Amino acid sequence: MMIKVLFVCHGNICRSPMAEFVLKDMVKKRGMEELFLIASCATSTEEIGNDVHPGTKRKLASEGIKVQQRRAVQLRKSDYDTYDYLIAMDARNISNMRRIIGEDNKHKVSCLLDFTSHPRDIADPWYTGNFDITYQDIVEGCEAFLQHILG
Repeated sequence: MMIKVLFVCHGNICRSPMAEFVLKDMVKKRGMEELFLIASCATSTEEIGNDVHPGTKRKLASEGIKVQQRRAVQLRKSDYDTYDYLIAMDARNISNMRRIIGEDNKHKVSCLLDFTSHPRDIADPWYTGNFDITYQDIVEGCEAFLQHILG
């Protein structure tokens, strides 16, 4: 059975694609990439069609993580039925997601760092300029998420 994961942030150019490529790298290194469908999207329309932020690309490249060219897309109501996990980068993303998808009756929506022992929001490097801290938080969250679903 395929595990379908959708990462969500405000614009889909910094945090959610970073999480997408980090998790893809983690499952590939475990030889499990065929078991996962991993994607990302935005809650806003501000960056739709834009490529991954240069800061995210630079940080991932420095960590040896491959980034495929992609275009920012917006969360759709139908994504709720498609994905098993809809994982936000912060609490504001969750409220914006609920506006788009409606009720979370199947408990698919969470924040990435809720899977860790230290739940918190992941700061948006578009505002902070600090892609290193965002990367560290995303790695921590993705490791904890994998541990959660793989047992």
